[in-house]
Amino acid sequence: MLENVVLLLQSNQALFFSLVGVLGLCVGSFLNVVVYRLPIMLERQWTPITYETTFNLVLPRSHCPACKKNILPLHNIPLLSYLFLKGKSACCSQSIPLRYPLIELSTFAISLFLAIHYGVSWQFVAALGFLWSLLVLFFIDLEHKILPDNITLPLLWTGLLINSFQVFTSLENAVYGAVFGYSFFWIIAFFYQRWRGFEGLGLGDAKLLSACGAWFGWQMLPLIVVLSSFTGTVAGLIYILKKRGSLREAIPFGPFIALAAFITMVWGQNIVSAYCNLFHVSF
Repeated sequence: MLENVVLLLQSNQALFFSLVGVLGLCVGSFLNVVVYRLPIMLERQWTPITYETTFNLVLPRSHCPACKKNILPLHNIPLLSYLFLKGKSACCSQSIPLRYPLIELSTFAISLFLAIHYGVSWQFVAALGFLWSLLVLFFIDLEHKILPDNITLPLLWTGLLINSFQVFTSLENAVYGAVFGYSFFWIIAFFYQRWRGFEGLGLGDAKLLSACGAWFGWQMLPLIVVLSSFTGTVAGLIYILKKRGSLREAIPFGPFIALAAFITMVWGQNIVSAYCNLFHVSF
């Protein structure tokens, strides 16, 4: 049965891309729920208060953040509802945060891009799960400055599991990648805190880099670190100049690791090969 489905999708690219596009929009809508609700769920776990209402990824029903009224199914269609309502809530005419259509559009675009890049393959399925998770971490860290263990740790173990079948790299490289990825950021965070007297790099970043190492192997860690450090430095300088901030202000680093991981997943092998050929080195 599965083989017949695979053959059908391989022989009919229009069907394959259409299904992936619809899936991307639907998953993007769910990722919005995760980005909004997971930080609240974690805050409730950390706060010793008994809450009267159940709050998780399923309950209560989707509702307007402004007036708390339930959202009708017609007004909850991924991306299309935002365009139809012109960015305004149907119940109270409050502006819908741009994050909602942005996540749905990003999930749609990334899903289609991976479908084109990998085709019908196990790499495509694994890459989808990895990048959908990175999207959630990207926006949660951007808004709340946290990288939940609920996502980073399963991402780490999943990377080791899929590479036991050598989907992206060997299991040996994945294990070394997980260990080196965590150790690298942990050491930097430890000495930075001793030097400056305040936390400059959270252990959530270390866990995320460890997960990236588990997915792509230790050989890709230098590329991820360089790319994330460069983009993070540029963004930090722009923020300081534009907002007149200070070096003590916390700027989330997780989004830059996520961006670097995406680049590494798609073009990492080509970048590393070009570097090795240019400088006549080998891994």
